[in-house]
Amino acid sequence: MAEPARARPLPTPETKHFWDGTQAGELRLQRCDDCSHVYFPPRPFCPSCASRNVSIFNASGKATLYSYVIHHRPAPGFTPPYAIAVVELAEGPRMMTNIIDCPQTPEALELDMKLEVAFETLDDKVTLPVFRPAKG
Repeated sequence: MAEPARARPLPTPETKHFWDGTQAGELRLQRCDDCSHVYFPPRPFCPSCASRNVSIFNASGKATLYSYVIHHRPAPGFTPPYAIAVVELAEGPRMMTNIIDCPQTPEALELDMKLEVAFETLDDKVTLPVFRPAKG
């Protein structure tokens, strides 16, 4: 019997730009053209001022580790232990993600550690942004 697969996000018209970006190796965020607020997750209006005058731009891909838990129980598509993390992007927003290329231990996962985006292709339609320790 095949192992259960990892859950897949379901792109919507409002999030299409984000998922198209991850497939292209880009982390795309939105910025309000009226109040300059940068936000995530994607939505058609600014969560700060409710303006629909928003732009899409490529983020730097730099982040810091804001918070995490190390999950030790099996889950479909994951091999324990694995970190479920919240990272703070250099542009301001926070996002939930996974940390890769690093031991999944409290000794290795230090809060405020510098991270960089990487992309994990799940299939021909979905590529996820994940983060790894920044080089250099």
